[in-house]
Amino acid sequence: MNILFVSSEVEDLAKTGGLADVAKALPVSFKKVGHDVRIVTPFYQTSNNVENAKDVLTGVELHAGEQTYKYNVKSVELHGVTIYLVDYPAYFDRKGIYSDGYEAYDDNGERYAFFSMAALHLAQLLEFKCDIIHCNDWHTGLIPYYLKKHWSDNAFLASAKTVLSVHNGAFQGVFHLDSVPFLAKSGVDHEDAHHGLVNYLKIAVKYATKIVAVSPSYAQELQTDLGSHHMGDYFRNRSADMLGIINGCDYSQWDPAHDPLIPSQYTVENMSGKAFCKANLQQQSHLPVDGDIPLIGMVCRITDQKGFGYLIPILENILHHNVQIVMIGTGDPNLVSQIQAISDKHRSKFYFLHDFSLKFSHLITAGSDFFLMPSLFEPCGLNQMYSLAYGTLPIVRAVGGLKDTVKDLEADPAEANGFVFNRPDSEELLNCVRKALLFYHEYPQTFEFIRKKAMQSKFNWHDSAMKYEALYRSIAP
Repeated sequence: MNILFVSSEVEDLAKTGGLADVAKALPVSFKKVGHDVRIVTPFYQTSNNVENAKDVLTGVELHAGEQTYKYNVKSVELHGVTIYLVDYPAYFDRKGIYSDGYEAYDDNGERYAFFSMAALHLAQLLEFKCDIIHCNDWHTGLIPYYLKKHWSDNAFLASAKTVLSVHNGAFQGVFHLDSVPFLAKSGVDHEDAHHGLVNYLKIAVKYATKIVAVSPSYAQELQTDLGSHHMGDYFRNRSADMLGIINGCDYSQWDPAHDPLIPSQYTVENMSGKAFCKANLQQQSHLPVDGDIPLIGMVCRITDQKGFGYLIPILENILHHNVQIVMIGTGDPNLVSQIQAISDKHRSKFYFLHDFSLKFSHLITAGSDFFLMPSLFEPCGLNQMYSLAYGTLPIVRAVGGLKDTVKDLEADPAEANGFVFNRPDSEELLNCVRKALLFYHEYPQTFEFIRKKAMQSKFNWHDSAMKYEALYRSIAP
């Protein structure tokens, strides 16, 4: 099949989250099994690994209503996959991808409306006859709309089917229609614009051929009022065309047997290196070096989504136990200040690093006994997969991809690889953490058995890619 994969970010080029991981891993997997897959992404000022990018097209003109865009296209190769970079400096030659670090860019609606149109325009210019156009989140949400309304008679696009991956439905791309002049003048249907506002994700859900959530549980949650981010009716209307496919994990970067970022590698057959990593983590965190004290790690954005609303009120309750906590992350200044105050008060037990460090994140994943992810919602989640690979048992809420990848000790003893709680409240989270700590102290041999079992839990991109391939084949012309 000919697959055009369109994404606002791709790992190794530009990344802010899990979307970038998917935009690299899926196309690479498709290429390995023989499909002609091309990626289209913006050429950002911050793009990496583009020093040797080749000029493919220069001075291409794209007409959108009364607006004429003149843009260039570059290309790079990534693991055998061709990536086309849409080069339009007025939109993408900036210090940030979506924001200046504090505020989202005012013209994001127009930036990604143009990018979506340019991706289709590029397929036509390259004479790439698409079977599947794979869109990702709101940034590419107008592609299914454009295909239906404006490109339906194009020889290279007319038979193309669209697949929309919803990586995080909380981010929907809502803009004033007047902020995207050519979209306003194209005659957007009244049902696609409400009170002068246009929601790119809603439009994508309405017009895409198929919709994929990044885990089976998230696909179900998106069809509920509680988990749909106020889009329940839209997702329920498309329930027959929705499914969930869990993301894979890049074990080339997250494997304790070969990880160059941790002080000692280890395997499920020889776990001695994990104890060394724990001691090193305690030392770097200025905590007492003691292998018998259970250590809970966290690596995440400090936001309400990650469950801090019900974690912060019980942090001190957790710290009353014989435990250590190491956390790294950046985010909401109000939440950060509360966490920092608790860390300062319990400095001998709790180390908080308000920063991002890939190396320290790997060390936390390798050196901790437990990995805490009490998310309010989590479409897929990757950190729980990383922690499983490193024998660090996840403590998670039964939501989204966390529910699909972590099996609770009490609920499913035969398949257990972590600890799971249900309600998003402080009391249930505290009970779950206490249960994990008690298990650590009272059943050390069983703990080691489950730790090794966790390391054998694998979520390979190839398996995920084959599910996407089956979906593609079911709709391909």
